[in-house]
Amino acid sequence: MEALTAASVVIAPEHRDLLAAVFGNSPYLARLARREPDCLTRILVDGPNAVLRTMNDRALACAQMEDASKAMAELRSAKRGAALAVALADIACVWDVESVTRALSEFADSCVQGALRYLLREAALRSGHAETDGETLERTTGLVVLAMGKYGALELNYSSDIDLIVFYDAARFPFRSRDDARTAAVAIVRGLVRLLSEITSDGYVFRTDLRLRPDAGATQIAISTDAAEAYYENMGQNWERAAMIKARACAGDPDASRGFLKAIEPFIWRRHLDYAAIEDIHSIKRQIHAHAGHGSIAVAGHNIKLGRGGIREIEFFAQTQQLILGGRNRNLREPGTVAALDALCAHGLLLRETARDLQNAYRFLRQLEHRLQMIEDEQTHTLPKTAEGLDQIACFMGFSTADAFKAALTHQLEIVQGHYAHLFERSQQLASDTGNLVFTGVDDDPDTLRSLLEMGFREAHHVANAVRGWHHGRIPATRSARAREILTRLVPALLKDLAATPDPDSAFMQFDRFVSNLPAGVQLFSLLMARPELLQLIARIMGSAPRLARHLGRSPQTLDTLLDPDFRLPPARAELDLTLAKQLAAASEYEDKLDAVRRFAREQIFRIGVQVIEGMAAAHAAGTAFADVAECVTSGLAPVVEDQLALSVGRVPGGAFAVVAMGKLGGHEMTAASDLDLIFVYDTQAGAETSDGKKELPAMVYYARYAQRLIAALTVPTAAGDLYEVDMRLRPSGNKGPAAVSLESFSHYHGRESWTWERMALTRARVISGPSELRAKIEAVIDHTVAAPDAGRDVRVDARSMRERLESEFPGRNPWDLKFAPGGLVDIEFIAQTLQLGQGGLRRQGTLDAIAALAASDRLSKQDATTLADAVNLQLALNQVLRIAVEGTFQRENATPGLKAMLARAGGAANFDQLEARLAGLQSRTRQIFERILPQAR
Repeated sequence: MEALTAASVVIAPEHRDLLAAVFGNSPYLARLARREPDCLTRILVDGPNAVLRTMNDRALACAQMEDASKAMAELRSAKRGAALAVALADIACVWDVESVTRALSEFADSCVQGALRYLLREAALRSGHAETDGETLERTTGLVVLAMGKYGALELNYSSDIDLIVFYDAARFPFRSRDDARTAAVAIVRGLVRLLSEITSDGYVFRTDLRLRPDAGATQIAISTDAAEAYYENMGQNWERAAMIKARACAGDPDASRGFLKAIEPFIWRRHLDYAAIEDIHSIKRQIHAHAGHGSIAVAGHNIKLGRGGIREIEFFAQTQQLILGGRNRNLREPGTVAALDALCAHGLLLRETARDLQNAYRFLRQLEHRLQMIEDEQTHTLPKTAEGLDQIACFMGFSTADAFKAALTHQLEIVQGHYAHLFERSQQLASDTGNLVFTGVDDDPDTLRSLLEMGFREAHHVANAVRGWHHGRIPATRSARAREILTRLVPALLKDLAATPDPDSAFMQFDRFVSNLPAGVQLFSLLMARPELLQLIARIMGSAPRLARHLGRSPQTLDTLLDPDFRLPPARAELDLTLAKQLAAASEYEDKLDAVRRFAREQIFRIGVQVIEGMAAAHAAGTAFADVAECVTSGLAPVVEDQLALSVGRVPGGAFAVVAMGKLGGHEMTAASDLDLIFVYDTQAGAETSDGKKELPAMVYYARYAQRLIAALTVPTAAGDLYEVDMRLRPSGNKGPAAVSLESFSHYHGRESWTWERMALTRARVISGPSELRAKIEAVIDHTVAAPDAGRDVRVDARSMRERLESEFPGRNPWDLKFAPGGLVDIEFIAQTLQLGQGGLRRQGTLDAIAALAASDRLSKQDATTLADAVNLQLALNQVLRIAVEGTFQRENATPGLKAMLARAGGAANFDQLEARLAGLQSRTRQIFERILPQAR
C-alpha cells in the first residue's frame, strides 16, 4: 500500500479494505498494481468496464504496429491492465462469475484478432497482395480460428490457457510459401502462438494450446477444412464431439467459419446413437470413480477441477446429456455450462433443484478457482496442503475461518458428487481396482498415470500415449468408430491382464506391436470382450514369451491358431504333413512356397510354444512336437528344392538324396529356439555320373548344390520371416567336408576315420527324408558305427577329454546354464551316448529312451537311471520355458515374479526357491554319476 501511495495512487477510504485484502493475498496483483499505477487509479475512479474497453481496443490496435516486438509489447501491456481490472471487479463482487469469465474470454478474442490481423498484414506486404488492411484480410482469407473449451464457451478462467484450432479453406486462402498454402498457413499460426505466448520482459498474453485439433500428435498446427471435415466424418471420437459443443469462431473469416461448423454439425449432433456410442460418451474423460460412498473428500490438496465433486463433473454432467439428446433437440446445444443446465431443466430432462444445486456449486468452484490462480497467476486448480495455505485461501474467499471455508467447500463438492454419481450409476466404470484408467483427450490424466504405476507399468506415460494413439485411429484396427467404442470398454481389462505378466511394460509394447499390425479391430475386440480368457492368454503370451509375442506381432493371423477347437492337442505328424502339402500345392511360384513354409512353421511353433507356457504340453511332448514340425518342413521342402533345381540342371538318373537329423532334432528334444543339425547323404546308380538337364552337372556337384539350396530354403529370410538356422558341423570331416556326401563316403568315413565324439553324435542320428531304400542303408551304417567294438580306444577317456574341452570353453557358471552346468544336459548326454557305443541294439535317439534302454540292459543301475531321468525331465522342461520366455541368458536376480512362478510350475515345484533347491540337488547327484562313469584320467 505504501508503494502505491508513493506512486501517486490516490486511495479513497472506501477502497482501502479492498486493496488491503487483494494485495495481502495476491503477490501477483500487488506487482501489477505497482507496475500499472495509472491503470489502477482509473479502475478505482472510472470502474473496470471502462478500463477493460480500453484494453480491448489496445489489443486490436496492435495490428497496426510497425514490427512484431512493438505488437507484442502492446498486447502484454493491455493484458496487465485487463488482468488488474477483471481481478478487482471479481474480488469486489462488482461482477458475478459469468461476467468475469465472459470479460476474460472477450479480451482474449481481441488479442487473437489483433495478433492475427498483424500477421495477415505482414504476409500481404511480403507477398505484394493488393489488400493490406488487417481487419479486411482477416474476414476474407478463408481462415477459421475456433476457440475451444472454456474459451469457446466464454468461460475462460483467470490464468487459463486458450485452446485454439486453426483451419484454412485452401480455395480462399491467398498466401503461399514455396508454392504451398499449408506451409504459409502453418507459419501464420506459429506466429500467432509466438505473439501471444512467448515470455518477454513484459510477460506473456495467453498460453496457447493447439492440441485439440484433429489427431494433434500427427498433424500440422494448421489443417485444411477439407482434411478436417474428412477426419471428423471418418475418424472423429466422441470426446472430440464433446469438445466441439463449445467450439466458437473467435477470429478469422466469418463465412468460412460458419460453413465449416455447419459442415461438421452432423458429426457433433447425431440423431441416432447406438448403445455402444452412449457408453463411450458416458466414459468421456472420466476423471474419478463415480459411485456413491467412494471415500471422503479431503479439502487439503484437493483438485477442484478434476477431483471428486469438481468443476469437470459439472461440465460433463451437462455435456454427456447434450451429446445424447442434442441431436434431436437443437435447444439443448448451449456451449455454456450454466446455460446448458437451464436448457436441460427447461425441457424436463433435469429437476430444477438439481440444476440449481449444480449451478450454485459451479459458481462457487469457479470463484475459488480464480482466487487460487490470482495468487501467482498460475494455472492451478489444487488447494494448498498446509494449514497456513488454507487459512490464506479462506481469507481470500471472504470466510472468517478456515473451518467455515472447508465446511462450505465440502458441502458443494458432496452435492456435485452425489448428482454426478446418480447420473452415471448405470454406466460402465473406466476404473481399475487401483484407480482411473482414462485415455481420452490430449493430456495424460494424472490419476491414470498413478494407476498405471501402481499396476506395475514403469513407463506409464508411454502406455497412456500409446492408448490415446489407438483411440485417435492411428492404427488400422481402430479406424472405425465401432472399433474405438469397443476398445474403450476393453482397455481396463487388457491393462489389468498385461500388468499381471512378468514384465508389464514389455508385454504392453508387444501388444501394441500386435494390435498395430491388425488390418481391422472390431472382430477381434468383440471376441476379446466375449471371451476374457482369450484376452488373458494373449496377455500372458505378450508378457511371458517374447519369441511368440514377436511372431504374433509380425503375423497377427496366427491368432487364429488359438481359436482352433483342437488347439490344446499337439498336432499329429500326419496332420502336419497333410496341412503343409495343401499349402505348398496352393502356392504356384517357388518364392511363394518358401513363404508358405515359413507361415506354416511359425504358426505351428507358436501353437506349441503357447501350450508350453500354459502348461498344456510336457517337456518331452513339446520336444517331439517341435521336432515333428522341423522334420515336416525339411522333408516337405526337399522335393520343392529339387524340382526348382531340375528346371536348370535336370536330375541325376536313379539318384537318391536323404536328410539325416542329428542333435536335438534327431533326439526329438527341440525347443522353440533350436537350430537344425543336419547331414545330407546321396547315392547314385552305376554309370549315372551327371545330371540330365540342359546344363549337366557331375553328381557330386549336383547333390552339393541340392544341399546348399535346401539349406538356403530353410535359412534365408523372406517376406514371411525367417525359419531355422542350420548347423552342418556334424557331417563327415566337419566344416571342411562337402555339403552332401555320398553313401559310400559316409560309410567309409564312419567305418575307418570317425572320432569318438562323432560316433557319440550318431547315437542321435535319424533319417528324416529320402527314399526308403537309401534311408535303410544309412540307418544300417549308423547302427553299425555305433555298435562297432571300440577297436582298442578307450571311449570313456575320449569322452571325458572332450567334455573337459567343452568345459573350458563353456564353463557353465551357474545351475541355470542348463546345458553346460556341471550335472546339466551335456553331462547326461555324454553318459548316455558313451554307454551306447559298442553295444548292439541299444541305440536310442532320445536321451530318456537311451537311459531306459541302458537301465534295462544293466549298463546303468536303476538308481542312477532314476536320478538321470529326473534330471533330464526337469532340465528339459525348464529349458523349453526359458527358450520361449527369455531372450539371451537367464539371470535369476533379474527374473520377475511371474517368470519365476512359470518356471516353478514347469518344474512341478511349489515355488521358485523349492525349484532351485531341487535343480541344484539333481545336478549335484548327476555330476557324481558322471564322475563315476567318465572319471578323469589318472
